[in-house]
Amino acid sequence: MSHTSLSPADIAHAIRNVPDFPKPGIQFKDITPVLADARLFAGAVDLLTQNFKPGSVDAVVGIDARGFIFAAAAAVKLQAGFVPVRKKGKLPYKTHEQDYALEYGTATVAIHVDALKPGSRVLLVDDLLATGGTAAAAAQLVEKLGANILEIGFLIELSFLNGRDKLKGYPIRSLVTY
Repeated sequence: MSHTSLSPADIAHAIRNVPDFPKPGIQFKDITPVLADARLFAGAVDLLTQNFKPGSVDAVVGIDARGFIFAAAAAVKLQAGFVPVRKKGKLPYKTHEQDYALEYGTATVAIHVDALKPGSRVLLVDDLLATGGTAAAAAQLVEKLGANILEIGFLIELSFLNGRDKLKGYPIRSLVTY
């Protein structure tokens, strides 16, 4: 069943703004109302996957942790595998790791060394594009395995943080932009 009659505006309307979380000055975009509404959740997945049909994607790669929610649902819809990119130390098997910059230092994400086959067609998904560091690191990991990124999809983009600048060369889909 398709929910594409939903618009990104319907989803935006459900996203709750939580001021001063997790610290003063931050306007946190709470996606839990979208997830709690089956129609909105399914509609968001439909919109994130609208450029693809089952069989056109080999794997949907989701970024730890809220990206897992949308990526796993997208993988089921597209009849594709789901591959997690996790924070360093969370995956049990041999991994490739990629560092990326944070405001206050660096962080590291990891992918299993055998998670994707060379030439795999990948949809990379996360809930939020902010500065782009995490998504860029995840994209580097996907490419290190020889896979091809068809698109990078986000539920929300904070455009004032210029995250797209770190993702030049990739097709990007953002459903809701602030």
